[in-house]
Amino acid sequence: MGRRLLLPHTRRLMLFLRPMRYSASATATATAGSLRDPLHVCVVGSGPAGFYTAEKMLKGREGVRVDIIDRLPTPFGLVRSGVAPDHPETKIVVNQFSRVAANPRCSFFGNVTLGSDLSLSELRKTYDVVVLAYGAESDRSFGIPGEDLRGIHSAREFVWWYNGHPDMCNLAPDLTNTDSAVVLGQGNVALDVARILLRCTTELASTDIADYALDALRSSTIRRKVYLVGRRGPVQAACTAKELREILGLKNVNVYIKEADLATSPADKEEMRNSRIKRRVYELLSKAATVHQENNDNDRKELHFVFFRKPTKFLPSEDGSTVGAMELEKTLLKDDGATGKQVAVGTGEFEELKCGIVLKSIGYKSLPIEGLSFDKYRGVVPNLRGRVLSSESETATVEPGLYVVGWLKRGPTGIVATNLHCAEETVDSILEDDRKGLFTDPSGPKRQGRRGLLEILEQKNARYVPFDGWEKIDTKEKADGELKNKPREKITRWNELLEAAREG
Repeated sequence: MGRRLLLPHTRRLMLFLRPMRYSASATATATAGSLRDPLHVCVVGSGPAGFYTAEKMLKGREGVRVDIIDRLPTPFGLVRSGVAPDHPETKIVVNQFSRVAANPRCSFFGNVTLGSDLSLSELRKTYDVVVLAYGAESDRSFGIPGEDLRGIHSAREFVWWYNGHPDMCNLAPDLTNTDSAVVLGQGNVALDVARILLRCTTELASTDIADYALDALRSSTIRRKVYLVGRRGPVQAACTAKELREILGLKNVNVYIKEADLATSPADKEEMRNSRIKRRVYELLSKAATVHQENNDNDRKELHFVFFRKPTKFLPSEDGSTVGAMELEKTLLKDDGATGKQVAVGTGEFEELKCGIVLKSIGYKSLPIEGLSFDKYRGVVPNLRGRVLSSESETATVEPGLYVVGWLKRGPTGIVATNLHCAEETVDSILEDDRKGLFTDPSGPKRQGRRGLLEILEQKNARYVPFDGWEKIDTKEKADGELKNKPREKITRWNELLEAAREG
């Protein structure tokens, strides 16, 4: 077997690189020259993880050339399609990413899909380093009866819809057949969705929300109740204090929390002692319950936090095809016996909750591609500090030149800034491998990088959108938005995006 690369790992795996075809002396020579030779890097995905990776590579290695590809004509990933329209301060990071794209050693190729326009195998033959940063574009499911009824959507679909993602511009959720909505989950995305449903549309009108979504919300009959349902208690709510504080402060909204749900066990108190965030979230919920008990105005909208409930069944309305209610099982918390965490277990007591629309916020899910190992249970690519592993087994080998970052690396957790630290770790691994000469084979052909990518795209007649094409889209959106006193009016259809990118 070839030379061994010993790497620390939580499971203390012994990992092996594939055999090299050149001698130790050649390796030493290649290592000495590696800082001068060009290093061709392709980043798949232009969200925060992808751009932070590109930025760190450009700063960390002289002579590196980075190409970023994305299946969308527009860059910035979830900053554009995931961050709520009423959070413009979070989107300022695109200015930093735009400076990265303006670097002459960096290029953007939009409207290029890995798996159809080109394969992972083709990329690996073209680039010294391939970094997968394409995130999570699917959803977890409950797997319970009735989940396919109309009126049930994932939070991701709903978020993409109101943010103008071209894949969801035709979603058309029905907001006019009910006065109540249920959001399953109590994390930040769940709070975003509930807040958009409850926020005054005059406030949303000055954001970059998609125009069709604003029209639908203006006509919405969900003016009475939005339920945020969680399996566990207020101490275990997965949101941050900042997001919670914002939704609790909405105008003309009463908050309802059952007093019994605020009771804490010794285990709850221990969790709060060990986590300032959990303690602050619990304090905010407790205070909100008290304040809103004193302010019970029937003309106000209602936000109900429902704890210790898990869905077991979605029930149809009278038409038989649309959701009309859901069955919830009461839960209680028990120590799981392995990690010491409290988990929700069913009690066998059930109740029904009427609703006309359900939004499932139970987690995004990454998707595998051909030629890539994938942990289907965790929804991530097996990796060691960003180095892709050949499998999940204890005899896994490192896939040379292949890396992963972002949600595909660690799962769909964290905020935009979390991707910075994640990218730093992956880039550190790349630079360490580069110093060891692992990307240089004096006896083999040199990778073509950008030139090779352009040849592949030309052969397949794939029409890519360069960064200046995105800038044309950006200019048009801002100009259209200015007419409506909005920061931008998003172009939401594929053909219109591609047309705007070609104009001028």
